Amino acid sequence: MTRVLVARLDSAGDVLLAGPAVRAVAASGAEVWMLAGPAGADAARLLPGVTGVLVAAVPWVGDATPFDAAALDELVGRLRAAEFDEAVILTSFHQSPLPLAYTLRRAGVRTITGASTDAAGDLLDRRLIPGEDFDEDRPEPLRDLRIASAAGYQPADDDDLLLEVRPRPDVTAHLAELGELGQFVAVHPGAAVPARTWPAEHHAELVRQLVERGHRVVVTGGPGERELTACVAGDRALDLGGRLAFAELAGVLERAAVTVVGNTGPAHLSAAVGTPVVSLFSPVVPSIRWRPYGVPIVLLGDQQAACRLSRARECPVPGHPCLTSVTPGHVVAAVEQLLPAAAGVRGR
Repeated sequence: MTRVLVARLDSAGDVLLAGPAVRAVAASGAEVWMLAGPAGADAARLLPGVTGVLVAAVPWVGDATPFDAAALDELVGRLRAAEFDEAVILTSFHQSPLPLAYTLRRAGVRTITGASTDAAGDLLDRRLIPGEDFDEDRPEPLRDLRIASAAGYQPADDDDLLLEVRPRPDVTAHLAELGELGQFVAVHPGAAVPARTWPAEHHAELVRQLVERGHRVVVTGGPGERELTACVAGDRALDLGGRLAFAELAGVLERAAVTVVGNTGPAHLSAAVGTPVVSLFSPVVPSIRWRPYGVPIVLLGDQQAACRLSRARECPVPGHPCLTSVTPGHVVAAVEQLLPAAAGVRGR
């Protein structure tokens, strides 16, 4: 059996967006492994079609990982021991596949595919040129699928090309404080990048207004966001900040009628479990590429703001107007606009 490595070394959201491409490789009958960064490994383990996950922090992706020659040699050794026949490198438009391609060549991988604006020499066997071989202004899952297709992999005929994750664990115990299980709104106030974050006080006011209008609310967040989620939930909402593993978060979002979230991993996790999204989207990256894919959404945020396409991690505009201009009332209206759509996506 051919053993193929699909690499996506970014965050959890980026890994989830690679799901349709991963399934296309798996549809060939190949044994598919993923190479993921520490932030994306839990998401990789949830993707249908993935046999196993290798985890590596590399100095050319994400937050600065110090260059460590010994660590890279160790990665080469792990890759060589896995005996991959082929690799498909998935990258965003601003990333190069070439450092990883070089690492894979050192590990003896015979066939490597990636998208690169730079000449690749002998590092890529199949090289797509962004802007020439395909248009960059497309949803990220379709960009990844284009790279997979260059490697010769096509989706199964019955694949809907939407985001998917493996069956989720039972989260009834986490939601027990709600009492009788029924409709609720999930609010995820955190984001790894400050420039993509709606203010905490806006989130808290949103929760107050939702509860006043008769909606039950569950607030979610990672282990480092417990202070934030406590502030947002107050005594009105169920605070699950820091209490959920990634797969459990998927289970909670699946139970939600609508998720309110910024441009961060749980937005894509919500899409992967079929839950509509109110997307508080900062335009530091293009929404056509990274907004929640394949579910009903309402996109909020000034997409023509001065920070547009800056890729800034910290907002370069005083007052963060692209998102602070969105009021809690705007979000309440968006939630109530999406509620009728919630039932329509559950059966997929």
